[in-house]
Amino acid sequence: MNFKKLLSIVLLFFSAPIFAQDQGLDDRINEAFTPIANWWGAVVLHNFPGTEIPTIIFLLVGGALFFTVYFGFINIKQFPTAINTVRGKYDEIDDHGQDEEDGEVSHFQALATAVSGTVGNGNIAGVALAIAVGGPGATFWMILCGLIGMSTKFVECTLGVKYRDVGEDGTVYGGPMYYLTKGLEERGFARLGKILAVTFAVLCIGASFGGGNAAQSNQAAMQLVESFGMTGGSARTIIGLIMMVLVGIIIIGGIKRIASVTEKVVPFMALMYILACLYIIGTNITFVDDAFGMIFSQAFNPQAGLGGLLGVLITGFRRAAFSNEAGAGSASIAHSAVKTKYAASEGLVALLEPFIDTVVICTMTALVIIIFNGDNTVFQYGGEGGIVTIAGQQVEGAAITAAAFAKYISFSGPFLTIAVVLFAISTMISWSYYGLQSWMYVFGKSKISDLTYKLLFLAFIVIGAAGDMSAVWTFSDAMILALVFPNMIGLFFLFPKVKEELNRYLAAIKSVK
Repeated sequence: MNFKKLLSIVLLFFSAPIFAQDQGLDDRINEAFTPIANWWGAVVLHNFPGTEIPTIIFLLVGGALFFTVYFGFINIKQFPTAINTVRGKYDEIDDHGQDEEDGEVSHFQALATAVSGTVGNGNIAGVALAIAVGGPGATFWMILCGLIGMSTKFVECTLGVKYRDVGEDGTVYGGPMYYLTKGLEERGFARLGKILAVTFAVLCIGASFGGGNAAQSNQAAMQLVESFGMTGGSARTIIGLIMMVLVGIIIIGGIKRIASVTEKVVPFMALMYILACLYIIGTNITFVDDAFGMIFSQAFNPQAGLGGLLGVLITGFRRAAFSNEAGAGSASIAHSAVKTKYAASEGLVALLEPFIDTVVICTMTALVIIIFNGDNTVFQYGGEGGIVTIAGQQVEGAAITAAAFAKYISFSGPFLTIAVVLFAISTMISWSYYGLQSWMYVFGKSKISDLTYKLLFLAFIVIGAAGDMSAVWTFSDAMILALVFPNMIGLFFLFPKVKEELNRYLAAIKSVK
């Protein structure tokens, strides 16, 4: 790619904040990207007027169920093996033989980096959005999507390691771009593989600017403005600039610096957030059974006005897909950098992600919000666009979760603000790596290509912080969900290779026992 073309892209994206002054831009963003979120079409159910199920949901859920059954419920059966692998019990397997394993980071660092890309404001703002729109029943479908999504994550991350490229300097390049290209070429579909790989890479670049960046800075800025009572239109822009500097310092160092930061920040922030949720749940333990009762009953029998059963189901699956990204293929980019000779070892480590992200953290957030709202006494479910009224004020996203925390923890304001900001920054630094890998696949591996992407990424931190939430999330949903299509096609072609890698790794484990 020549310099002039790169420069034109830089100018295009850096001009976005100028055009953002146009008050009608948010509406145009919504109009432009809402169809893309369902860009592969939707199934219209004529017996349920107004109900459309995006084809992407069938692809995600159907694929996850298939992989779960095909691999013998690996999400449950091999869960202990995954734990042992990430804690290093089987590291000695990689030490056997004369060839040194490729890779740049450990199993734990790869997991921490990938988890930091998924455990973000989707767990705070996204869960609140799902419940505000779909009621408690949406939580059930989020949990289910997380459980079966563990199998999908195993498949895509195993392939990521198997088909990765390793440069002469030891730098690893991996992810769907590479297993779509190499894997489908092996199966005799080289042209299709190249088309899908480029499609994925372009969409992943957009996703890194949207869900992995702008959506995160948007929620962090809103939370900071709310917590400190800031006024004036420039406050969120200033916050965005500060976050831009912090993230820039980290991402310049590449995957090794990103991994060294995430392996420290992710466990800390996740533990603190979980402990806060457990405190609220523990002090309201008598209401937990009622909360779970509402989750299960309204999953199949939603309250009137919530869009019906299918509306709740789709809401839950959408938010789970955005939160844990199983099927999107993005996490395999981080897992590809692991030091190992056995691709399936990292696939097993990766299946822990949806469990941590959705089954544990998202469920705890949901319980806190449901307990807080009780029997619809604080706000009414079914808020259009996720906006609900609490104490006479219209709130959305993280502000709903903040209101729930504030009721039970006196210092929750500063605590949740710190959590939101840490979640946002950790997600952004991981997604900067995903986007960079995709960018270099499309535009070439060079220093100017590297710098161009990072400048664009940093610009979107400011754009997201200053932008409208609905526009930001519409763009983010569009990009994240769109990733699923090219990636899942590749997984359906290549899953037998994953079976071979799994058998090879399990055999290696048995040989040293």
